[in-house]
Amino acid sequence: MDALLQGYRRFRASVWPERRDLFEALARDGQAPRALVIACADSRVDPAMIFGAAPGEIFTIRNVASLVPPYQPDAAYHGTSAALEFGVRVLEVRDIIVMGHGMCGGIRALLRDPEGLRGDFIAGWMALAAPARQRVLACTDPIAQEEACGFEAIKLSLDHLRGFPWIAERMAEGRLRLHGASFDIRTGLLLLLGEDGAFTPA
Repeated sequence: MDALLQGYRRFRASVWPERRDLFEALARDGQAPRALVIACADSRVDPAMIFGAAPGEIFTIRNVASLVPPYQPDAAYHGTSAALEFGVRVLEVRDIIVMGHGMCGGIRALLRDPEGLRGDFIAGWMALAAPARQRVLACTDPIAQEEACGFEAIKLSLDHLRGFPWIAERMAEGRLRLHGASFDIRTGLLLLLGEDGAFTPA
């Protein structure tokens, strides 16, 4: 906690004075982000840093492995879906980016030992990506398999997004676009999903 407070004091001493006008405008006018990013909760992957975004420019949803659940309006708790609805229906973002990343612990656990996932919530959450795992089991190289599974999980989340009626409606009207991306922590490269289903450097 002490290190975080020291960081806050540096922010107040140097960053805040330089960006004060921006923060005051955001407080006065509210937020109008241009994009919504669904990213992993992994502490090594910061969407704002990767995209060079200032406060107020992107609306970020973070969870384990950047997963999007299927559209399922019921009485259960749906944190990711609720944030997604707010970004699309209230903030009216024009782009949604599902951004996975290399060396994802959730994807690695799903591949290596899906039955061994422990805890009250993690196993059920990662079960969302089980179809992605099935698609890459034929790959025998562990590193390539993990990368491929991460890519397939992104595609799966994009498929789930298309199942949200208010997303599908906006896509059909040309008001909303979906994108897939993966960030490689080791190289700093951002890969984008193309129409051919392949991920290539941005």
